[in-house]
Amino acid sequence: MTLDWATSWAIARRDLHAGFRGLRLLFACLFLGVATLAAIGSLTAAITSELGRRGQTLLGGDLEIGISQRAATPEELKRFAQLGQVSATVRTRAMAQRNGQSVLSALKGVDRAYPLYGRLALAGGSGPLSPNDIFVDRAMVDRLGVSVGSSLRYGEAEFRVRAIITDEPDRVGEGFTLGPVGIVSREGFDRTKLIQPGSLYTSKYRIRLAPGSDAAVRARALKREGDTAGWEIKDRDRAAPGMSRFFERMGQFLSLIGLTALVIAGIGVGNGVTSYLALKRNAIATFKILGATSADITRIYRMQIGAVALLAVAAGLIVGALLPGALIAVAGDLLPVRPGFNLYPKPLATSAGFGLLIALAFSVAPLARARTLPAAALFRALVELPRAPDRGALLRIAGLAVAIIALALLTAREPLFSAAVLGATGAVLALLLAIGWAVKRLTARLPRPKHPLWRLALTNLHRPGAQTHALIIALGLALTLFVTLAAIQSSLTAEMARTVPKVAPNQFVLDIPVADQARFRNLVSAQAPEARINLVPTLRGTITAFGGQRVADLATLPQNAWFLRGERGVTYGATLPEGSELVAGRWWPRDYRGPPLVSLDRDAAEVMKIGIGDTITVSVLGREIEARIASLRQVNWDTMGFNYIMVFTPQTFAAAPHSVAATISLDPRHEAPVSRAILTAFPASSIIAVSEIIGQVTQLLGQMSTAILLAASVAILAGIAVLIGAIAASRQSRSYDSVILKTLGATRGQILAAQALEYGALAALLALVALALGLGAGWYVITQVFEFGWAPDWLQVFATLALGTLGTLAIGLIGAWPLISVRPAQALRAL
Repeated sequence: MTLDWATSWAIARRDLHAGFRGLRLLFACLFLGVATLAAIGSLTAAITSELGRRGQTLLGGDLEIGISQRAATPEELKRFAQLGQVSATVRTRAMAQRNGQSVLSALKGVDRAYPLYGRLALAGGSGPLSPNDIFVDRAMVDRLGVSVGSSLRYGEAEFRVRAIITDEPDRVGEGFTLGPVGIVSREGFDRTKLIQPGSLYTSKYRIRLAPGSDAAVRARALKREGDTAGWEIKDRDRAAPGMSRFFERMGQFLSLIGLTALVIAGIGVGNGVTSYLALKRNAIATFKILGATSADITRIYRMQIGAVALLAVAAGLIVGALLPGALIAVAGDLLPVRPGFNLYPKPLATSAGFGLLIALAFSVAPLARARTLPAAALFRALVELPRAPDRGALLRIAGLAVAIIALALLTAREPLFSAAVLGATGAVLALLLAIGWAVKRLTARLPRPKHPLWRLALTNLHRPGAQTHALIIALGLALTLFVTLAAIQSSLTAEMARTVPKVAPNQFVLDIPVADQARFRNLVSAQAPEARINLVPTLRGTITAFGGQRVADLATLPQNAWFLRGERGVTYGATLPEGSELVAGRWWPRDYRGPPLVSLDRDAAEVMKIGIGDTITVSVLGREIEARIASLRQVNWDTMGFNYIMVFTPQTFAAAPHSVAATISLDPRHEAPVSRAILTAFPASSIIAVSEIIGQVTQLLGQMSTAILLAASVAILAGIAVLIGAIAASRQSRSYDSVILKTLGATRGQILAAQALEYGALAALLALVALALGLGAGWYVITQVFEFGWAPDWLQVFATLALGTLGTLAIGLIGAWPLISVRPAQALRAL
């Protein structure tokens, strides 16, 4: 007679120890994985939701039309006004000067309607701005020591600091900014005379639509109208698209690390359940002798495991929901927005689903063995090989695996990327399982060593009930993760530290008048005779068509086609630019006078699937120019010089209003005199110190590296949990062996040495496997996910592998110590 559910639960509840003894590993593994997934998902959802919720404020309107290097025409302004209230701003890079000091900053000229949404928060004063006033942010106060009432110079105009900006509502929507921010009136901006023919600046027109208007529909209509005018359109739902993409992609990557950690923890769950059921071996046999059916056994212990799993998942969800608030508070101003506390059901539900599915999947096999074995076989479990799960159990495991994969793909922003990560994880696990099978077969056939410790170590690898597969998976995953982390971190940091100082110029100078190139060279050479100067014409343009197809007509952009999103730098030249190598086609003659030609970056051509002889159309200053591709170049992007995707023939843009930019490589001692001389002679020019760029990039890479380390550390902890679980799963057989060996005269040291030889042999074998797998994973993350250069620090990688090997060995031996300390009488009573 089969027990009913109530009776089964009563037995399960009474048999379950209050402290979860035997199931603590299951609880720890599930809690760790679910908490990590929930925290990463909730943090990503909090940031992206806040970006979306505050879209109007972050953008400064319901719609934004950006135009480079020109203002809107009267006809365009009339069209914008038909849609709603318009606020016009202009923004450029400029040098803020005070008492002989200067700093690169972003200067924004605003009209009286600004801001359409949100509030410009000020300290020490208030608006409206007069043509002689300026608002500055805290960074300007720190950099130049200004305060309310101080004077500040931009170009040819002097301003009085009216107030300090404490919150610029559309700061995130403005995008990446070098240096502090100053805000002046449109009349004050005109006083600076910074805008000259060819100057690099952006005019932005924010529109407040009538209530009920669909911003996305209006944006699509404007894109069609402005396809040839060089308009860059944003709506309130994508106020900061680049930032949203970054956090979504980073969140997805970290979530997949968390999912990988949870899958690894699932192996620990399986080991924990196996160990627990081994402890309950006598109880299960007694139940069966008293008439309990296989279904009763399964139900009782599934209830126990399910109860602990539900508690672990619930605890993980609570921590995962609360942790983002703490992370946001710690991050402070590092994040673009500071969302308040909120619960995000989707990542929490997804994390709970993963946790429960993995708990079920990895507990099926040990439960099936306990269910199908007769009582006599349970008593012989110490010396009898464990049976494989029956067909029904295998089908349930397969179904749960399919459910886990389906949940991962259905909740992923990029299913192909998720499938690749899961496939790679599965392949690694399959490889480690195959290695475990090969090790057991090989050690069983090797000649028996004469030394007893070596003989015992090898026997432990293939004996009945040996946990070789679990040990190899635990050691292999832990060592692989160590190598992967070392490769990722060293590539993110060491590559920048090694390459940039060798090849980077000291300064970039923007907005040099074309007619004054010779005067600029003479001026710099007079202050720094050793200076190397590279002058390049510079414009801004948008790729509107390539290979006969319009970009606006594409449903989605090709993968890695970042250069098709908005404007990019455009230049022309009679000779091949510095930092480029011609790889296909020919360069045009110096005196070329034919139809427009362009030299294209090879990688960009591959993404767009175009080549020599194809055409590409670029909109510059509202005019579309079609050019034929004459050559392809390999661009050396890490030189930090002027590297352009597109270089045109000189006559293409020679007559268009534009300016010249320069890179200057010189002795650092001459940087200050050169900067002062340039700003005196060219007040409208801007100087960018390369060290400032390197500092911001290094900070960003450091933050990414920290996030990856914190997320991957959970996977490492899961791998360690698997190792502990493998040791726990063999508790009975190991304890029994130690008792027999000590009875025969072996010391604890000798027993521990045999286990050290066992783990050491496996670690030595797996070190090479982990090195190959870890480097492969690190290469993929660096080059394919984040699109950085692959430059691991090999000393750091090998040192991390060595330390990781020693660390995992130490953990294994520490976990084995209680097993060899069991007293004979205690072990015999446990049988």
